[in-house]
Amino acid sequence: MANPWARREIWFLTLAVLLGVGGGTIFCFSRATMLTIAVAPLGGTEPALLRAYADELAARRKGLTLRIVSYDGVRESAEALQAGQVDLAVVRPDVMMPRNGLTLTVLREQAIFIATPASSGIRAMPDLSGKRLGILAERIADRALVQAVLDHYGIGSAGLDSYSPATLVPVEEGDLSKALSESRIDALILVTTPTNPAAMRVLRIVRDAADARDVVLFGLPEVAAIIARLPKLQAVTVPSGLFGGNPRLPHEDLSTVGPSYRLMARSDLSRGAAAAVTQHLFEMRAGLAEKVPSADAITHPAYDTTVAATSARLPIHPGAIDFYEREQESFIERYESWIYLVAIFGGGLGSVYAWLRQRLTRIRRHRIEVATESLLKIRANARRTTDAEQLRSMAGEIDDLAASIARNALNRPTEPRTLTAATVAIDAARSTVRRAIGDAR
Repeated sequence: MANPWARREIWFLTLAVLLGVGGGTIFCFSRATMLTIAVAPLGGTEPALLRAYADELAARRKGLTLRIVSYDGVRESAEALQAGQVDLAVVRPDVMMPRNGLTLTVLREQAIFIATPASSGIRAMPDLSGKRLGILAERIADRALVQAVLDHYGIGSAGLDSYSPATLVPVEEGDLSKALSESRIDALILVTTPTNPAAMRVLRIVRDAADARDVVLFGLPEVAAIIARLPKLQAVTVPSGLFGGNPRLPHEDLSTVGPSYRLMARSDLSRGAAAAVTQHLFEMRAGLAEKVPSADAITHPAYDTTVAATSARLPIHPGAIDFYEREQESFIERYESWIYLVAIFGGGLGSVYAWLRQRLTRIRRHRIEVATESLLKIRANARRTTDAEQLRSMAGEIDDLAASIARNALNRPTEPRTLTAATVAIDAARSTVRRAIGDAR
């Protein structure tokens, strides 16, 4: 039968090991960060970019994992963020701005501008009154925005007394050249990323359809007024000569406004996690651009001061600001809570270990003390008996108790005082039994 003291000792040691393993496991797993990100629009550049980013994070083992969830449009991805179903999302604020969304980065800035053959005589927005204005048919999300801009200039669906509404005509890119040459449209309004190859391609079509390849580009110069009216837009400048240097197109810097595609995070996402997502994205931007060219368009949201950034109409996440201003939390600040927990947990484990050690020491001492008392009883009994057989049995018991004391002393440290007393008891008991056996003969 197993010794009950041994079973209890093993149980205490097992408990201590389990506590240590559990604490270490909790600490290790707490260091990993997994975030869910909603990507949209389906077939757009953002899903491909963020999938490449997620793959790069996994390959470099940055301690950050992104789980991709695809949505058909940016409205759906913004709704997922607002509902708390995801941690991050691709958002186009003019389509839907989630109430709990804070910007990390601008993935793509778009500009609104008009391209028209010079022969049309159109040079500014008021000149579009009563004209047929082409808009690329696949850009469904842009129609409401374009209509709002036309309304601002009084040439929308209602129009003003002195202006006639401009007519929006959906047109496919493949049919654009024919639509211009047949005068089905007088001008084309674009909502696009100026550096996008698609923008270059469309403007080449307009230029080829124009007499002497003479094209006029103009934007929306009343930038402040439009942003005041449509606060989810941002100011954009299209640099002179971007679409060609000979002849230069546009002829001078073109001021306008436009929407943006942003990577947003939940407002309650920790600053450390938000800063890490932002930092790694910018660190990997050059490498990502080799796989997904649109990565070159990633930029930081414009702001003047930290107060302005957090109180803007499109506020920035404090964690992203930490990265932009190089004030990210230190290791101690980021894991302060965990360090305290580990210290407390470690202290608890230390106390448990000290208690176990004290307990085991007491158990070992108790065993030797019990054996010592048994030896003293044997000595006392040997002095009162003359039965040779009983004395020989006592001699065997003394040997067994001496062996037990030796095992305890050999396997674990034992207090010298206790061990000395046990040794004296063994010698005394043996001497008494030996004399008694001699007298019995």
